Amino acid sequence: MTEEEWTIPDVAVAVDLAVLTVRAEQLQILLVERGIEPFRGALALPGGFLASALEDIEKAARRELAEETGLAADGLHLEQLRTYGNPDRDPRRRVITVCYLAVLPNLPVPVAGGDADEARWVPVEAALAGPLAFDHARIIADALERTRSKLEYTTLATAFCPAEFTVTELRRVYEIVWGEQLEPRNFHRKVTGAEGFLVPTGEKTIRNGGRPALLYRRGPATLLHPALLRSRGSLEVTA
Repeated sequence: MTEEEWTIPDVAVAVDLAVLTVRAEQLQILLVERGIEPFRGALALPGGFLASALEDIEKAARRELAEETGLAADGLHLEQLRTYGNPDRDPRRRVITVCYLAVLPNLPVPVAGGDADEARWVPVEAALAGPLAFDHARIIADALERTRSKLEYTTLATAFCPAEFTVTELRRVYEIVWGEQLEPRNFHRKVTGAEGFLVPTGEKTIRNGGRPALLYRRGPATLLHPALLRSRGSLEVTA
């Protein structure tokens, strides 16, 4: 390669957040209305550029979440989704963004700030129907598939639940995220039998009507064995 071809490119680094919650019996994602160009007025994921060359990337994600939506990252399930670096993903310049996936139960209504004119919860299906700024439709699709997949082999589903929840409430998380109905008795048997998944509190609730239901907390396990697998109309379990 020539000396010119080896020139270090001028690249900006940004962070974006795909924040998911279950509201009104739907899987919803946090979007902001952009207040600046490019794509002014379009819906987008919250995020922005690093404040300086010294700012930690995860700290930048937490800062951008607070600045653009008023939501604190404390208590969120937060993990790196992936890095997006297509050369023409941003019309301003070459921008590489590190996207984080965040999950919390029934998050409050966001309050816009920073570069965002408005922040709102949007059903994931409606968000994917677009239009969205940048390549954010692709990022949301990746976040949805990561979440659906992790529900199969990890205890991530409990991150959508309050501190204490019933098996029925947990099952609704799976049904909403996966978009399929699960057989209640089979689901109950599998999740209560999975080692370290759920811890009974010894208390009951009638908040969902009907007979009193046992309350559980998230257990110490992070991986599910056996795994719960998505299927059409039924719940499959690996050996």
